[in-house]
Amino acid sequence: MLLPPTTDRRVKTADVVCVGETMAVLSPPDSRPFDEQPTLAMAIGGAESNVACGLAGLGHRVAWLSRLGDDPFARRILAELTARGVDVTGVETDPARPTGVYFKDPAPEGTRTHYYRSGSAATLMGPELTRLPVLGRARIVHLSGVAAALSESCAGLLEAILVDRALNGEAGEAGKPGGSGESDKAGGPIVSFDVNHRPALWRSGTADAAKNLLTLARAADIVFVGRDEAEALWGTARPDDVAELLGPAPLIVVKDAEHGATSYADGTRTFVPALPTQVVEPVGAGDAFAAGYLSAVLENRDERSRLRLGHLAASAALRTRDDVPEMPPRTETDQRLALDDAGWSMAATG
Repeated sequence: MLLPPTTDRRVKTADVVCVGETMAVLSPPDSRPFDEQPTLAMAIGGAESNVACGLAGLGHRVAWLSRLGDDPFARRILAELTARGVDVTGVETDPARPTGVYFKDPAPEGTRTHYYRSGSAATLMGPELTRLPVLGRARIVHLSGVAAALSESCAGLLEAILVDRALNGEAGEAGKPGGSGESDKAGGPIVSFDVNHRPALWRSGTADAAKNLLTLARAADIVFVGRDEAEALWGTARPDDVAELLGPAPLIVVKDAEHGATSYADGTRTFVPALPTQVVEPVGAGDAFAAGYLSAVLENRDERSRLRLGHLAASAALRTRDDVPEMPPRTETDQRLALDDAGWSMAATG
C-alpha cells in the first residue's frame, strides 16, 4: 500500500489524524483491587489518542480530533497529549458537557474497567467534523469501533468517513495495495480502522455490534482486528476465515495475542510471531500495535517489518500499567527490524 505524499506545506498538516474520545483514567498505583486502595493515580486513555501518542513517539506528525468538556480532566488530557507531541488544536471544548472518565480495577483474572462516559462532550461528535481541512490533508486517518458505540452521531461520523468517504471523495487507488500513491482531491487519505469491540458500550447487544462493525471494517483501507474479538463477534475462529469475511478491505491485520499477527494484502498472507513479554497490564497493547504498524506504513516498509514494529510497540505497552507507553527508541526498533527471519524467530521463542 503506497501512501499519498504530504501536500501544501504552507498549511499545517499531519501524517496521521486520529479521531475519537479520550478520558481521564483513574487507577490504583499497584495491583491490589480497587476497593482496597486508599489512593488513585490519574492518567489519560482513549483508543485513538493512544495510537496518536504511539505514532508521535515513533517520530511522526500526528493530530487528534475530538470534543472535551470545560473541566480539569480536559485540561489534563490536552496538556499530556501536547507534551507527547500530538497536535490538539482541532479539539473542541463543550462548556455544557463533561469529559469522560473511567476507572481501572486490577484483579487476578484481569483488569476490569468501569466507564463514566455517557453524555460526555465526545458523544456529540458527528459528520460535520469531516469538514475540517486537517482530515483531508492527512496521509492516514485512524478510527476505531469504540467511537461507533458512543452515540448515533459518532456512528454517523465513522460512516461518513469510512462508508461515504466524506474526506475529499472516494479513496481511489492511493488507498489500495499497489496503488500509485499519487494524491489528488479525489484520492484523499488512507483510512485505518481498528475493530476494538467493547461489549459494555454496545447497549443494543452483540448482534448489533457485529453488524455495524462488519460494515465499517469492510469499508476501510487497513483493518486491525483481534482473532478473539472476531470469533466473539462473527464466529470466525481462524485468521484466514476472518480475512475472508472482512474482504474486500485491501489490507487486513489479524492479531492473535501472544501467538503473533497475520496480515492479508493483495493476495499475500504474512505471519510474524509475537515477542515473549512479561505482561504487567494488557490495556493499550492493541493500540500500540496499530501505532507501530502504521508507523511502518508511513515509512513504506515491507509487510514483515510492519508487523514486527507493531509487535515491538505492543510489547512496550504490555510492560507498563499506563494506557500510553513510551515507545522504544528507533535505534532499538531498527536493529530488530533488520533481523533475518531466523533471528526474529529466535527472539520470538525467547
